[in-house]
Amino acid sequence: MVAPGALRVVRCGGGALRGARAVFSADSYLLYVSGDFVKVYSVYTEETLRLIGGHADLVTGIQLNPHNHMQLYSCSLDGTIKLWDFMDGIPIKTFTVGTKLLALYTLASVEDSVFVIIPKSGERDTFQLVSVKLTKGVGQDLEGKELSVVLDDVGASVKHIAFGREGAYVVSVKDVNLQVYFFKRKLLNRFSLSTMKTKGGDNRFSCVVCHPKEDCIATGHADGKIRLWRNFHLKKEYTYSTLHWHHDIVMDLAFTMEGTRLLSGGVESVLVQWHNESSCQKDFLPRLGSPIEYISMASDGVLCCTLHTDNRISIINSNLRFSRSIQGLIKSRDVKTGLVVDPRTKALVLNGEPGHLQFYSLQSDQQLFSLDIVQRQYIHQAGLKQSDLVKVAFSARGTWLATVEESEEVTDPELQLKLWLYNEEIQSFELNTRINTPHDNHITDMCFRDMDELGDDSLILVTTGRDCVFKVWVMVEDTDPEAQQSVSWSCDFVGSYHNYQATNCCFSEDGSLLAVSFEETVTVWDSLTWDLKCTFCHPPGNIRNICFGRLTCSKYLVGATDYGFLCCWNLLTCALEWSAHLNVVVLQPDPLSEHIAAVSWLSKESSLFVFKPNEPWPTYIQRNLCKEKILLAAFVPRDEPEMASSEKYLWLRKSQLFFLTDTQELMTLSTMSLEERLTPSSKQLAVEESLPVTPFSLLLGKHRRQQAQEDIDLGKLVVHNKQEQASPAVKELLHTPAHVLPSASFLCTIFINSLLISKENKSAEEVADEVEMESEKAEDDSDEEDVTAMEQEDTSHMELLGEMTCKLSKSQEKELRKLRKMDYSWISAL
Repeated sequence: MVAPGALRVVRCGGGALRGARAVFSADSYLLYVSGDFVKVYSVYTEETLRLIGGHADLVTGIQLNPHNHMQLYSCSLDGTIKLWDFMDGIPIKTFTVGTKLLALYTLASVEDSVFVIIPKSGERDTFQLVSVKLTKGVGQDLEGKELSVVLDDVGASVKHIAFGREGAYVVSVKDVNLQVYFFKRKLLNRFSLSTMKTKGGDNRFSCVVCHPKEDCIATGHADGKIRLWRNFHLKKEYTYSTLHWHHDIVMDLAFTMEGTRLLSGGVESVLVQWHNESSCQKDFLPRLGSPIEYISMASDGVLCCTLHTDNRISIINSNLRFSRSIQGLIKSRDVKTGLVVDPRTKALVLNGEPGHLQFYSLQSDQQLFSLDIVQRQYIHQAGLKQSDLVKVAFSARGTWLATVEESEEVTDPELQLKLWLYNEEIQSFELNTRINTPHDNHITDMCFRDMDELGDDSLILVTTGRDCVFKVWVMVEDTDPEAQQSVSWSCDFVGSYHNYQATNCCFSEDGSLLAVSFEETVTVWDSLTWDLKCTFCHPPGNIRNICFGRLTCSKYLVGATDYGFLCCWNLLTCALEWSAHLNVVVLQPDPLSEHIAAVSWLSKESSLFVFKPNEPWPTYIQRNLCKEKILLAAFVPRDEPEMASSEKYLWLRKSQLFFLTDTQELMTLSTMSLEERLTPSSKQLAVEESLPVTPFSLLLGKHRRQQAQEDIDLGKLVVHNKQEQASPAVKELLHTPAHVLPSASFLCTIFINSLLISKENKSAEEVADEVEMESEKAEDDSDEEDVTAMEQEDTSHMELLGEMTCKLSKSQEKELRKLRKMDYSWISAL
């Protein structure tokens, strides 16, 4: 358990969207897994409506509650099953099973149980399908320890288990074995295929699905074949037919709701639709971009979706027409560009598809757009040397983008440096300058010097290379009258140091100094005259990372060596300030504070150290941050500063730290609990500010503003009834979802009490009326007093409504009372 207020490592998106099959709700919302969260996506508005979070580890399965279509079950590696109201994002129940849960299944025929895949106790890489009884009780947190084993030795994937029509039987596939268990008969039938690989055939099972209306099982295989099994309730009289189109493994299968069509997908990035279980009648939807991992069908059969290996979800109509897609963080083969933040959109920028740069939104966990840098067709062929994107840098305002692309040749690479200018009209970057062979060998680093107060004249780009030089590139006016661009870039200065390879470069905060590392030595240069000012060295080992301090620490230069030393030099004294023995793999300064984050890798675990260069002790230390090796990190500025729960977390106030592991999982650190970070919890049910702005609400608001203005212009006093005022009891009654409301007897008392008017709080008008009534009482008799009170009460109401009444004199009032006392009963006789 994490102590309250402690930092939590959160998979913040960018995790595999394909962690489990997606689910369509009855009202055409798409629910899919993204790391530790479940996302609710509107198919029609193409917006992510809600982020559901509460699990402490990866979510491995989601299923709609078959008895309530507005509720969702989810399971996780944290050993819990949660029941959600997914439209409000509210957890209803949490069932603690106590072991890792790898997949989840629900049946309409079973009301109080769900099925999960768990590791078999005491055996490695062996799994079981078990039934978990969901106990009923008071409270949100319940135990789910009552397990019943259904099948032994099953596959770990959700694709390896399928339930037959009406939940009469369950099917499991693993290797070349298929087993069917019939619940009512308690009968288990096992079938096996040949393990021999003849003529390129491979009979290993890859997935299984059951026909929704008939006793038919469809299985996918490693050689691309699909088998349709029948008569499997008889152990020796079973039959199967074969469909074959895929040239490689069948990744997933899905029947339509009526079972008239079968969908299949694989590594070809093609969705195949089979009609009437015939290999002759089939349709294709090609060019879906990447191999298909999962296929899901909507309950009405109108839509289906495919989840792909590059974290893309494609939504497809029933006529096999592509509708739209949701693109998460693309997992590249190798993130060579590092994690870079776009100053304009605050998006993470890194390698995407081959030759492309992806702009990934951290808020929506979706790709904003992809920029084709290489502009060449990528050929998927092993061993072929092709150009790829290796370096990227932005100017401080995001106006200029510099990219480096190079071929995969080791000895004589083909290099190109490209400068891109952002075009406001097309809302994208346009190529401004292309420089062929900017260095004679691989480019190792590059950075911009961009000072806003000096304008574009201060914009300088520096590149370092293995050709033992660093080069300074500046903007020049293009004098060619036929040139399409008014400015272009050219080399202004070339620097070197003792013929050592240049490895890293960075500018100081004010741009006056440039630091360039040459193997074991760090050199500091004047950025105006390009004179060498000083050098630093801390052998043994080459310099791996360097960065300048910021704000009050701007006089320090920090570097890390590949021999496991972290060093800090004082630029004023030109001496080593301090050093620490630490194997730093990532060194990342915060652009908005003095803090620097250093990530170390030791004993197969990553640890985080946050420090200020001018302080002897780290500000924050978190060992065993994660088991994966952290390769890259980036500070992303926050839209609004966050309130820190402790002084040691102040370094997260203005910026948020994100890091990417060797498995390309994007993670971050958060001080807030899940209930505070995510949209409404069970304790925060009514949040009116989160309601969507609809055309009707805008029209109603405009009408109310006009009415209020008319009342002010006419000089009327608007009377607000106490029942119309904001009452907590009424808000709770109207905004709380029905399934979490307390009993009506409990609410009735609160509601009635909220309508009562307190006698202690009297208005000024009521006090004045009482004083006047008492004075009248002293001089008139009791009958006259009643009449006066009635008149004053009527007068009070009339005045509140804004009408002016004439005030009677004493004699007129007495005359009026006499008239009221007269007997007019004789009139009734007429």
